[in-house]
Amino acid sequence: MTIVPAIDLIDGKCVRLSKGDYSQCRTYSDSPVDMARRFQDAGLKRLHLVDLDGARSHHIVNLRTLEQIAAHTTLTIDFGGGVKSDTDISSAFSAGADMVTVGSLAVTDQELMSEWIGKYGPERLILGADARDGYISVNGWKEDSRLSLNAFINMYRQQGISHILCTDINRDGMLQGPSVGLYKDLLSKFPGIELIASGGVSCDEDLIDLSRAGLFEAIVGKAYYEGRISLDRLSELEQIL
Repeated sequence: MTIVPAIDLIDGKCVRLSKGDYSQCRTYSDSPVDMARRFQDAGLKRLHLVDLDGARSHHIVNLRTLEQIAAHTTLTIDFGGGVKSDTDISSAFSAGADMVTVGSLAVTDQELMSEWIGKYGPERLILGADARDGYISVNGWKEDSRLSLNAFINMYRQQGISHILCTDINRDGMLQGPSVGLYKDLLSKFPGIELIASGGVSCDEDLIDLSRAGLFEAIVGKAYYEGRISLDRLSELEQIL
């Protein structure tokens, strides 16, 4: 299992929310580039970069930060947040994203998402399955759709998507442990998916549990920023999981 540190962006700064609530925002660094370099220096290879301003504004806002991180690190970056148009996704790839995570648009404009799968290939797209109580949430998690998590994954699995980033919104930023049971259920229902866990990781034992459950990747955010897991420990776990 690959450990993927996360950087969430608001006003070009590295922040974290709780349950996706913008009113519960804490800034951890004024320099996301320096933060990304720390991850690279620790031996980590991946980065999950989220434009929270973009998610709220319905278009990419922090493109410059993506460009800077891509230019100054060798991290493999997946980028999401505000990817709503052909211009957005093209700009993200041009700025250095290796993969793009698409969530809300995959719900609201399924035809365009299908076009992107055909144009860029399913291997370069990550399906952002942000769920609350079994249903997909959209637009920066401010709205709940009527589309179930299982139906959402099944729809795009049939189109070749294998990378699924599943966030349990009720656990995100709460440091209360990940939804291991949910992930096991998804892996049993959709064999062959490369499932990425997001939300709730609070300690190294959580990462071990996710690895044992068969997760492809696990995203770590607040647990690192709050000092629950050191970079040295993340690097060590990266080698053994």
